[in-house]
Amino acid sequence: MNALRTLFGKEVLRFWKVWLQTVAAPVISSLLYLVIFSHAIAGHLVVYGSVPYTSFLIPGLAMMSVLQNAFANSSSSLIQSKITGNLVFVLLSPLEPWQLFLGYVGASVVRGLFVGCGLLLATAWFVPLQWHDPLWSLLFMVLGASMLGSLGVVAGIWAEKFDQMAAFQNFIIVPATFLSGVFYSVTTLPPFWVAVSRLNPFFYLVDGMRYGFFGVSDVSPWTCLGAALLGNLVCAGLAWNWIRRGYKLRN
Repeated sequence: MNALRTLFGKEVLRFWKVWLQTVAAPVISSLLYLVIFSHAIAGHLVVYGSVPYTSFLIPGLAMMSVLQNAFANSSSSLIQSKITGNLVFVLLSPLEPWQLFLGYVGASVVRGLFVGCGLLLATAWFVPLQWHDPLWSLLFMVLGASMLGSLGVVAGIWAEKFDQMAAFQNFIIVPATFLSGVFYSVTTLPPFWVAVSRLNPFFYLVDGMRYGFFGVSDVSPWTCLGAALLGNLVCAGLAWNWIRRGYKLRN
């Protein structure tokens, strides 16, 4: 367990030493989204019958920040270690595959929660937060961060250069988070796009997060929980299997 604690501590320290870039900058970016969209749309739209649009945005932006930063943490760490060649020292350590997995994903969860909670604290200065079930929201933040941390491990193992990692993030992660209902309720979409949205696993994370705030959501909160658990199982299983096999890590 000492080896696991060392890897976890190294990964946390890696992002915390540049916290202005890894924590503060994402919070400020999300606040800019909140300011721009709230000024442009807030006066024209009420969601779920009585929820002001500005309040509606906050849990979606928080989850989007959690997902993107959890993914960035594990994926950037692995691709940098592969390209610089220092990954070999991690692989030579007495770490089991499950310990390697937990070290990278655990640090990703910490970074995702730092950014998500930082955004919620910052928005409290602008909009009073509504809390229907804070523990439910926290659960989805953890599930979202662990899912994207696992997916970041997959992407970091698969990618062989920074261009491939940038393509993975720009063409998969960013569009999926933006099209997950962060800025809108899917009930306002035409039927075809509602069906498409429900194929996006990130939608269930955002929707489950909103249920913790308002007690209402676009789909059943238990459906959201089931989808989040399934997504974690798939991503974690793939990441652990690739680490165990040494896929693209030992050559």
